[in-house]
Amino acid sequence: MNKKTITLAIITALAASNYAITATAGGVKYKKGDKYLKLGGRIQLQYHQKKPDTGSSTDNLFFRRFRPYIEGSIHKDWKGKFQWDMGKAKVSVKDAYMEYKGFEGVKIIVGNYNFPFSREFLTSSKHQQFVERTFNGDHNYGTPDRQAGVHLKGKTADKKISWRASAAMGAIKSDASKIDFGSVVNKTTYNEGIMVGGRVDFHPFGYLKMSQGDFHRKQKATIGIAAFTWNNDKDITPPGGADVDKVTGFEISGAYRNAGLSVDAEYNNFSSDLIDTTLTSGLYKNGSTKLTNYMVKGGYMVVPSTLEIVAGYQSQDADNYATKWNRTSIGANWFLKKQDIKIQLTYRVGKNLKGVSGADEKEVFLQTQYVF
Repeated sequence: MNKKTITLAIITALAASNYAITATAGGVKYKKGDKYLKLGGRIQLQYHQKKPDTGSSTDNLFFRRFRPYIEGSIHKDWKGKFQWDMGKAKVSVKDAYMEYKGFEGVKIIVGNYNFPFSREFLTSSKHQQFVERTFNGDHNYGTPDRQAGVHLKGKTADKKISWRASAAMGAIKSDASKIDFGSVVNKTTYNEGIMVGGRVDFHPFGYLKMSQGDFHRKQKATIGIAAFTWNNDKDITPPGGADVDKVTGFEISGAYRNAGLSVDAEYNNFSSDLIDTTLTSGLYKNGSTKLTNYMVKGGYMVVPSTLEIVAGYQSQDADNYATKWNRTSIGANWFLKKQDIKIQLTYRVGKNLKGVSGADEKEVFLQTQYVF
C-alpha cells in the first residue's frame, strides 16, 4: 500500500469519526454544521461492437467513464468540487470549480463547468436513455463541453423558469471533420477564444430536472431555448489542420414526463467559419458550414422504475455532406437501483455516416453503471 493510499484512508477515518455520515443521491457526505465533505463517482463499463456494411467488424470492452469526485465546504454558502475522468479518454479534468449561493435564487460558479447549451448535453451521462448521447449532445458536433470561465444559474421563486449564462475561454480542435469543443484546462493545441452564451427553460407543471426516464410518474414538461457565440482570439495556432475562426449556435428543446412515459426532442444548428476560406473538407465547403442536428427519443417504463423500453431517431446535415447522416436506435434499460445501478442495451443503425451516401453501420452498446 503506497503513501497516498494510506493518507487517504487516514483522512477518511478521521472524517468519519468527527462528522455525521449520510448517504445522498450520488455520494456519501461527511457533515458537521455548515462544513461537509462529499465523495462519489461513477463507473461505466461498456462493450461496443461495430458492424459496417462493408469492411470488418470490430468490438471493444473498456471503461467508458471511470470518474470519481470530491466536493466540500468549509464556509457557509460556498462550496468547491473537482472531478476527473480515467475512462475512454486520457486522464482529464471535468468539474473543477468554486460556487457561491449567498444570493437568493442565483448561483455564481467560477471554474471548469458545463456550458449552458443543449439539454441533451446538460443531462448527465448517468441519466441518459441510450448508452451514448445523440448528435445534439455530442461535443464533437458543435455542442460546447465544460468550459473554464464564469457561470451563472438560477430559478424564479415558483421554479417555473430556470436560466443559465456563461462567459468562458473556449477551445475548438483544428479538425475539418468536426466542430469539436474541449476545455482549455485539458487542451493546449486547440483554437482558443472567448465564448458567451445562455439559456432559458420554462416548466409549466413545475421544475423538470435534466434527467431522462420517468420514475415519478407525474406530469412534467419543459421547453428551452439557448444560444452562444465563439470567436478565435488568434493568439494560439495549432500545428496544422483547419483553424476555426468563429462559431455561433442556436438550440430549441423540450421534454415531457407522465405515467412512465419520457420523451425528449431537440434541434440545434451551428454556423462555423474557418480562417482558410478556400478549404473544402469534412463539414466545410469553401471555408464555412451550417451544421444542423435534431433528435427525438422516448421511453416507457413497462415495469415501473425497473424496466424501460427506449427508441429514438437523430439526424445530422452539413454544407459539405452529400446526404444526411441518420441514426435509429432501440434499446432497454434495467434499473436495479434506479439510476445508481443499471444495465443498458442500445442497438443503433447508422445511415450515410459522415454524410457519405451508402456508408452504413450497425452498432451494439452494452453498459453497466454503478454510481455512488
